[in-house]
Amino acid sequence: MITVESVSKSFNGKPAVDGISFQAYDRETLVLLGTSGCGKTTTLKMINRLIEADSGLITINGIDIRDRKAEELRRGIGFVMQHSGLFPHYTVQQNIAVVPELLKWEKGRIKQRTGELLDKLHLPEEILLRYPHELSGGQKQRVGIARALIANTPVLLMDEPFGALDNITKSDIHSEFKSLKELKNKTIILVTHDVQEAFELGHRICLMNKGKIIQMGSPKEMLYQPKNDFVTEFFNENKLLLEYKVAKLKDLNPFINLDDANYKLNLPEDTNVWEALQKTGSNHTHTGYYENLVKAFSEYRKIQVL
Repeated sequence: MITVESVSKSFNGKPAVDGISFQAYDRETLVLLGTSGCGKTTTLKMINRLIEADSGLITINGIDIRDRKAEELRRGIGFVMQHSGLFPHYTVQQNIAVVPELLKWEKGRIKQRTGELLDKLHLPEEILLRYPHELSGGQKQRVGIARALIANTPVLLMDEPFGALDNITKSDIHSEFKSLKELKNKTIILVTHDVQEAFELGHRICLMNKGKIIQMGSPKEMLYQPKNDFVTEFFNENKLLLEYKVAKLKDLNPFINLDDANYKLNLPEDTNVWEALQKTGSNHTHTGYYENLVKAFSEYRKIQVL
């Protein structure tokens, strides 16, 4: 869906992005991960031409983004930014309707689509007449996502969208983000410096440093097949927790007794091990299952690090 080829960008003679190339596939969430100043936000903004690349080629669905007017290009790309980026003097209703009005949608269509998104994002209808300063942090981010989704574009760019939220609110929105069917049909590029967020939301991760791509791969590949010491050290602090989160229950099947009555819980096979432990750890009736799960994970982990 999105191809970036040999793209570079400098500011005042200093490279911010240095000859990077990657692809974001149809209907995947690709995370650009790295510390502040690594070039991830500059890369994201070059895709919708908020920043113009100095050199290289960026295409969306095979079309060079420079072949379209910047304003037209942006109307076809959803964009969510840190702190929600809502217009402070617009009501929620007006904020959500910005792009449809530019596209000259009928009022009835805007109203219907807005109602659909409020329902999907668990926002009450009365919020429409409020202004951004009257909303909680979580509400602002949900409204920002609604504004980005309303035109139903195939591409969604997200720049540190959950960075300003507390951990509890962030966890709730992450769960909604993963379950929202509307997002499963989009190609999403998400920028974050939060390692756990990258592992939780990304199908693949693009780890950047000093304007270059150090490694790309699935969360599991980043942990168990690091390209160099930089990659290893980047994930070391959170490694055990991340390993629990990338392992799925189905991965542990060869290492656990499926006949054990304690194993027979109504958890989908795609549930990660960390989530399964959280759900069962506080329930004394599932103590045996919890212990077996930890042992099975330990056996599974030994094979991964060989």
